[in-house]
Amino acid sequence: MNLRKGDEVMVLSGNDRGSRGKILSVNRQKFRAVVEGVALRKRHVRRTQQNPKGGVVEKEASIAVSNLMLVCPKCNAPSRMGRRRVDGRALRVCKKCNEAVPL
Repeated sequence: MNLRKGDEVMVLSGNDRGSRGKILSVNRQKFRAVVEGVALRKRHVRRTQQNPKGGVVEKEASIAVSNLMLVCPKCNAPSRMGRRRVDGRALRVCKKCNEAVPL
């Protein structure tokens, strides 16, 4: 899996197609990721000391990694990524502009 926490991605399919956001968390076992501002779901929350009002809160749900594409920071476009080894480290490389994307 080429996606990591903190990467900017674009949604390729589904109700939120075309929207961009930053990855908040990744579940590598289920191949799913939570993206900021994408796949919002309403959740009913009980009153607690941290949340004294309670009520309905919108939270991001996970989305399949196959529906996401990494956005290259240099060309600012979603593109496929390749791998290259430099000084013993593996780097992700943008297929469009051939620029290394930090891990």
